[in-house]
Amino acid sequence: MQFIKVVDSIKVLNEMLHSDGVNEKLRSQFVGTCLLALKNGLSYKNLKPTLDPNTGKDLSQEKIIIKDIKNILSGLLSKNNDVDTLNKAGKLSVLSSKVLDDQDIASLTYDELQKILEFIDNNIIPFINDSNTAGQDLLNLFFTTFNKYVGKSDKNQAFTPDHICDFMCKAVGVNKNSRILDPCSGSGAFLVRAMTDAMDDCDTEEEREEVKRNQIFGIEYEDGAFGLSSTNMLIHGDGNSNVIQASMFERGEWIKDKNINIVLMNPPYNATRKFCDPEYVKTWGSSKKEDPSKGFHFVEYVARHIPANSKIAVLLPMQAAIGNSGDVKKFKKMMLDNYTLEAVFSLPNEMFYPGAAAIACCMIFDLSQKHERSNKETFFGYFKDDKFIKRKGLGRVEKTDSDGNSLWVSTKDEWLDLYKNKKEVPGLSVMKKVTWKDEWLAEAYMETDYSLLEESDFENTLREYYAYLIRTGR
Repeated sequence: MQFIKVVDSIKVLNEMLHSDGVNEKLRSQFVGTCLLALKNGLSYKNLKPTLDPNTGKDLSQEKIIIKDIKNILSGLLSKNNDVDTLNKAGKLSVLSSKVLDDQDIASLTYDELQKILEFIDNNIIPFINDSNTAGQDLLNLFFTTFNKYVGKSDKNQAFTPDHICDFMCKAVGVNKNSRILDPCSGSGAFLVRAMTDAMDDCDTEEEREEVKRNQIFGIEYEDGAFGLSSTNMLIHGDGNSNVIQASMFERGEWIKDKNINIVLMNPPYNATRKFCDPEYVKTWGSSKKEDPSKGFHFVEYVARHIPANSKIAVLLPMQAAIGNSGDVKKFKKMMLDNYTLEAVFSLPNEMFYPGAAAIACCMIFDLSQKHERSNKETFFGYFKDDKFIKRKGLGRVEKTDSDGNSLWVSTKDEWLDLYKNKKEVPGLSVMKKVTWKDEWLAEAYMETDYSLLEESDFENTLREYYAYLIRTGR
């Protein structure tokens, strides 16, 4: 199975980079950059030292490789005449000085570099084809899997799994007319998935080019993630991707100008002051160090800066849906005073494993009218079982039936059918009118189909409860 082969290759590659002394925070960007260069003709075998025409000094084989990678990057970013010069410069700065010029990379020998490139060439490149959806799936798998190998200090990063990105794109109906924004783009998983879905809906190459060049927009603040999302988009042939490095709170006018109609986002849930809206931070008490809105103020800010015909699909923690704290309640009220809560999906507890431990739900907002005026029931889905299981050393992998078919595919189709047709099924979905004062979770309103319960369900619940008591020291 391709999935297992690629994940196994990533594990081996990670071990190679570890033994070569490459810092784990650099690994995803470095390998992505190598992958990009190899896809665009990088030569690395049997190189001979040459003279640098600029300095007259000898260039060693390893320096030739790094110089050639930089030249390929520059060429890709300059491919379109209308490319934003500052945006290009920013990407080159991150991918060159922050990655290729890093001491860990600069100290790699020619033999080490050659082995890394040869391994990527033989074991990862064959599985990546940027012209079809399967290729996109595998590439996202590469990035999200590699990002599981980060230091403990980064374990709270919640990279969205590709299959959840896929589900959310389908839920909001991404198509060739969509203009999509992810204002917290991270590794670029939502952008790549949305681009894939929009291109799948296109009939001509001209339409596909229009999607890639002018309909996908991203903002990312943090250096590492920005480099990763830029590389991710470039690997998909998007030489002029509209991914910028900035705080979304400084780019309100930029967002307004893009005429967005779909937002896909997974904002940070515990952002510190410097990552939050400065105007909102002014309202915090001096003792508050992390976002008391649990990510909600990111959503409300974006909603204010995009047209009223838009939809937002956002991943937020369960605390945001339950809404006990003052700030969460405040933002729930602000959202419903202006927009309609169309749906909330309770998602798998270990969705981000082995990264962040947060339990998330997906909320969908229709911005066309306020909640009370729409007078609609909200759809609540209890979508906890995505047919993925934890596998040692592999993270979460999808289960298959006896014929090797993915069980996730049929599960996704079922979830989408329930939501699109507003079906109520005991144990899976319920329709309910709610206000900002209520809990926004299926668990609060759903009927249980007791005929499906078995003794093992009771035993598993007890085990989980005891595990919780032990973890929390009770």
